[in-house]
Amino acid sequence: MANEQYAGIWRDFCAKLADASDILTRPGSPSDPLDQAEGLRYLSRLTRTALNMIVDSGDPDFPRIFMMCDDTLKIGADNPDNIYQQFVVRGDREYRLWGARGTVPYLSLGSKANRYAIDGTMASTGELEFADVQLEADGSFEIFIGKEHKGAKNWLSLSEDSTLVIIRQTFGDKATEVPATFNVERSSPGPEFPAQLSVDEIKSKLMNTVAWVHGTAKTFCVWSEDFKTQPNRIYEESQNRWYKAGGDVKIWYGHAYYDLKPDEAWVIRTKVPKNRFWNFQLDNWWMESLDYAHRKIWINGTQAKYEADGSVVLICAARDPGFGNWIDIAEHPRGTALWRWIEAEDTPTPQCEVIKLPAR
Repeated sequence: MANEQYAGIWRDFCAKLADASDILTRPGSPSDPLDQAEGLRYLSRLTRTALNMIVDSGDPDFPRIFMMCDDTLKIGADNPDNIYQQFVVRGDREYRLWGARGTVPYLSLGSKANRYAIDGTMASTGELEFADVQLEADGSFEIFIGKEHKGAKNWLSLSEDSTLVIIRQTFGDKATEVPATFNVERSSPGPEFPAQLSVDEIKSKLMNTVAWVHGTAKTFCVWSEDFKTQPNRIYEESQNRWYKAGGDVKIWYGHAYYDLKPDEAWVIRTKVPKNRFWNFQLDNWWMESLDYAHRKIWINGTQAKYEADGSVVLICAARDPGFGNWIDIAEHPRGTALWRWIEAEDTPTPQCEVIKLPAR
């Protein structure tokens, strides 16, 4: 192959990736300069995580645990209280996952069939929460991952089309709770070393990167457009939609779209049932969590102050009105949002209203 043909592969990749800019010009996409600037950044972030996942961490024979989201890599209403990790697998392989439990309150694994590049879904092919994991006396663990149980003490199932495993660590207080640590290796027979890269392989990986960026971007644009049809309230939808997109089946998801004038606040009230965990967050149009590293754009059950009857009141506004739990909209008068109940005995839909901010 002549050098020009190699260069053509890169140019083709860049041209096809550029078409993902369609999300910026969709009829339903906002035209505000801030939203558009964040959309440009969003596309760069999706490209970054896709290249990491598919090009650099995509060998299921030599799995590599990497961060799926962090404070600058944000996808699909990423949880500020979470550490998200993942590694690529194949359904016809077997794996050994081991590490130390730590003290993080909620810790779960999910094997998935990642079809974001095809139809915007990420079907569950196995789930394991650490309440069901047998630990050693020192807090260490070992988990067998494969299609068949094979008598393992701890097992996460795969199916024929499983493509990745997601690790969710959910904290009440990241400053004081200890995260779990993980290591992974393929345990079934296979090559001793990764194969040398071929032109056909990198071409395929680059094209799969393009497909993933396009599919992921479109999925969450459609979600935001749907949420906007029911503004300033929790969007009514079957939980199956969120589970098909990779959501944890032990979590109830209450997505929303909010739209506020400068003198308005979005008030959210709910009773709080017995639960493992709850939180609420504000996101931008692209369903990226707002800047939780520097601003209070979310709250969880550990942090919240409660009413006398045990209920909770959240106030989403540009400034603290002096009552309830203030959530900073961080100069985003419009955006999306998400409420989570984890293993709650009841899943009430929080009630919402828009009020005028009290005078200063």
